[in-house]
Amino acid sequence: MLVLALDTATPTLVAGVARWSPGGPAELLAERAVPSGNRHAELLTVAVRDVLAAAAVSLADVDAVVTGLGPGPFTGLRVGVVTAAALADARGLPALGVCSLDAIGSGARTVVTDARRKEVYWATYAADGARTEGPGVVRPEELSAPGPLVGDARFAERLGAAVTPAEVTTAGLLRAAGPQLAHPSAGAALVPLYLRRPDAVPPTSFKPATTA
Repeated sequence: MLVLALDTATPTLVAGVARWSPGGPAELLAERAVPSGNRHAELLTVAVRDVLAAAAVSLADVDAVVTGLGPGPFTGLRVGVVTAAALADARGLPALGVCSLDAIGSGARTVVTDARRKEVYWATYAADGARTEGPGVVRPEELSAPGPLVGDARFAERLGAAVTPAEVTTAGLLRAAGPQLAHPSAGAALVPLYLRRPDAVPPTSFKPATTA
């Protein structure tokens, strides 16, 4: 099965193409990890075209699309999820979503990523890779979770422990999506993991207009 994988939950946009088969690791054909900040919408389509070209395949060859659902910033997540849904709908493919934290690191670990507002997103995993707690959002000083810590190393001082740098990967996305790829027709709807309200909200009251 040829899979296109996307993630826009972190400041590093990820797009990749890999061959997946049950019972074995995915064969990575091409991957782009692009520091994108808030430019996900501008860069994602280019990254998708690049990985398809590098893998010497076309979108017509793809059998499924996997996307990270976050947690992450509202706008960035929306770009990745909407793009995955649109590509899958255009080709009649299954669109499968996974928690982006599941695609960072492996084995027993606690994953931490930047949640902005001086907070981190986090989740804890057992030795077999199964998520045991989270995802959640918290101030680093308040996080009490077993190590080792992996993810955004910039928070090491505030966490009071070393953090092994790690990011979302295509292999991680496909590993997390394995059960769904084995039964793609049973995949759930793509629902982003925002964990909190967006910064921009509609006003709750309006001042009446006045005329001179």
